[in-house]
Formats: sequence, C-alpha cells, structure tokens
Amino acid sequence: MTNTKAIAIELLLALGVVTTAAAGPTDAIVHPRITKVLPDVPGKEVMMLEVEYPPGGVDPVHRHHAHGFIYVLEGEIVMGVKGGKAVTLRPGDTFYEGPGDVHTIGRNASTTKPARFLAVLVKNAGAAALVPAK
Repeated sequence: MTNTKAIAIELLLALGVVTTAAAGPTDAIVHPRITKVLPDVPGKEVMMLEVEYPPGGVDPVHRHHAHGFIYVLEGEIVMGVKGGKAVTLRPGDTFYEGPGDVHTIGRNASTTKPARFLAVLVKNAGAAALVPAK
C-alpha cells in the first residue's frame, strides 16, 4: 500500500466513513470498535480496533505514536517492530508496541486461512491511529 493510500484510508477510518476493506484483497481490514476519551488521563484516549487479515494479508510499515496492545482472536499472525525479533502469535497471545516503535512486520502467517486480532491503542486524543513510516 502506498503512503498516500494509507493516509487516505486512515482519514476515512477516522471519519468513520469506511473500513480498510476498500484497500485491496491482501490488505488488513480494520473495524473501529470504540474510541473513548480518558477524563482521568488528560489529553489521552483509548481506541479499540478489530483487525482482519485475509489469507496472505499484510500491513504497510507504520507507527502508532501510541501504546498498542494486541490480542489474537483467530488464526496466526506475525508481528515485529524495528530492532526487535518477529514473533508468531496464536489465539490468546498478546503483543505490545510502544509510542516510539516502528511496526515493520504485521501479516497473516497463513496464505490459506484468515486471522483476526484486537488492537487497543492508548494515544493522544484526536491523533491518527496509524501513521505510515518512511
């Protein structure tokens, strides 16, 4: 996915207009579930996303500028951040990425089965959930 396309999808997601189903057959499909301002943590909000990887699905290299907590629901996914080791996660497994991390690997481990996970982001209120990395 090109940076321009990723930015456009992020904007449409933020506006609640579309999911990333319009992105392409192997791109992640993102379903926003809830965004809630945290009144006792000034300037912060939590965002929960359900992400589907179709068989062979992948994410572009990106960052979140957030604390990201991943919980695998179905299938197997491969996750990794710059400077870290790629890990394969199965249902019930978790993954964390910090505000300074660049998410270099995010993909379905299978080319024949879908995978799904929840992503919970604690971020600055109103900030984009995903920022393409260069």
